[in-house]
Amino acid sequence: MKTSRYTNIAILATGLAIGTAACNKQLDQVPQTDISDAGFWNSANDLANACNYLYSFLPGFGGSYTSIAPAATTSPTDNMSDDAYSNSGANQVSDGSRLAPATTADWNDNYRLIRAANNILEKSVKVVAAEAEIKKYLGEARFFRAYAYFELVKRFGDVPLVMRTLGLNDEQLFSARIDREIVLDSVYADLDYAAVNLPAPGAQVAAEYGRITSTAALALKSRIGLFEGTRQKFHGYGSFQKHLQLSIEASDAVISGGKHQLFRYAANPDSSYYFLFQNAGEGAGNKENILVRLYGQNEANSIAVHNWVRATLEQGQTVPTRAIMDAYLYKDGLPADKSPLVQPMTETQAEFINRDPRLTMTVFNRNSWFITNNYTPTFAFSPTGYKTMKYFIAADWTPNKSYVDLMLIRYAEVLLNNAEAKFELSESISDADLNATVNLVRTRAGMPALTNAFIADNGLIMRDEIRRERRVELAFEGHRYWDLIRWKQAETELPKAVIGSKYFPAEHGNLNLNLDANGYVIVQDASKRQFNPSRDYLWPLPLQELGLNINMTPNPNW
Repeated sequence: MKTSRYTNIAILATGLAIGTAACNKQLDQVPQTDISDAGFWNSANDLANACNYLYSFLPGFGGSYTSIAPAATTSPTDNMSDDAYSNSGANQVSDGSRLAPATTADWNDNYRLIRAANNILEKSVKVVAAEAEIKKYLGEARFFRAYAYFELVKRFGDVPLVMRTLGLNDEQLFSARIDREIVLDSVYADLDYAAVNLPAPGAQVAAEYGRITSTAALALKSRIGLFEGTRQKFHGYGSFQKHLQLSIEASDAVISGGKHQLFRYAANPDSSYYFLFQNAGEGAGNKENILVRLYGQNEANSIAVHNWVRATLEQGQTVPTRAIMDAYLYKDGLPADKSPLVQPMTETQAEFINRDPRLTMTVFNRNSWFITNNYTPTFAFSPTGYKTMKYFIAADWTPNKSYVDLMLIRYAEVLLNNAEAKFELSESISDADLNATVNLVRTRAGMPALTNAFIADNGLIMRDEIRRERRVELAFEGHRYWDLIRWKQAETELPKAVIGSKYFPAEHGNLNLNLDANGYVIVQDASKRQFNPSRDYLWPLPLQELGLNINMTPNPNW
């Protein structure tokens, strides 16, 4: 049964607004409500309820999966990458056409969350409760503060580091930007505190499923260390070894702790990857779940609901591109340019034959069950001719309401973080380490093992195959754009044309499409796409922040 944590959010969001206004120069003046700040901070239950508000910042379906922003305010992060496109048109981050915004939730909401966390940390001194219980909720607050600062750093680089709540005339309102290394050291310290003081998975009562655990803190640390370590390595600054080592240590701790494992669907083990994103993958029984965005149970308990099924299929909010299709290996573990299993493209189903089974569990094809019958390939609501199958639940189509939780961090990512960090730290990885990480993921998918001998025998590159495994395993979960940024590959991949499916009149009907020489649809020509490496690896600061704070400097070339 899902937790009832969200039942208090609507009340607390108002009652705590006094102490959680946005951290900028225009602090909101919120009227006093029935829940007064002065009389609130007394018990551990008050701390728990205050922390409930932090969870309302977790990204959800329709928002950018790996940023803290209200759902449906931005297109999914994958649309900023080369893996996905939207039926509503080109993504301005992806094609390089964006302008510096006046204001943005990517800045404001993260600082709102930071202020909320700081407020809890400060007010906790008034609470009378057992020390361990107080530290548990302080661990939650510090986790969310770390999460928010990482989201800021990976977008904007150096940012103001605010570790306390600010008043209307506080001098820190005009803080300069702080070196990202210092900010990330603070992030690591917060996550270390959280990892020590939060309960391990399984130590929570059933009603607390979905709250932050010690392994969630370690898993996030592994993500951050990998991001910054590889970014420093490939962009040529800092000391990348430090961050990669921290990522390895954190992911090793999760792995050796034994609290998590890859999901296996007993009724159909070969399709475990598919059922991972169905109702079967819900709840504490799925040990792959590390951090989830909770939704309600059903229409009778509809605390939080999303319409991802209609959004991705009827509206085409996120549709796959040719680029992600080409990334999937064939069943022999080889890419298309090396595998003898490649089929001639005489029909839409041909590219799904003999492929990594995750392809047919991720992208709709003629063998996929749709709503009342098998899927028919179409360009309707999809400029690429493909549609995303992850999290599609046929029964949710008619009511246009879905309650399946969104996985924000899962164990497969931790395994892949560990493998990549170990490889990048030493430029090599042992078969033993591959078997303990990448090959667990590949075995679950039904793919052959990745070994150093296989790489050598087939003229492959280990780095490329580790990255490929991450790309296909975590497809459409919000990672690809940020991977391109940290690997310094965005300048190579994003300016390429966006290509879709091959057009077959016998299957698609007579359509007027812009096709390349091989009959694949050109969704967005390369002439309309750009990436400026001297500018676009960092995001533009909001113009309002630059105007309000004389000590704030813009990012290069913005």
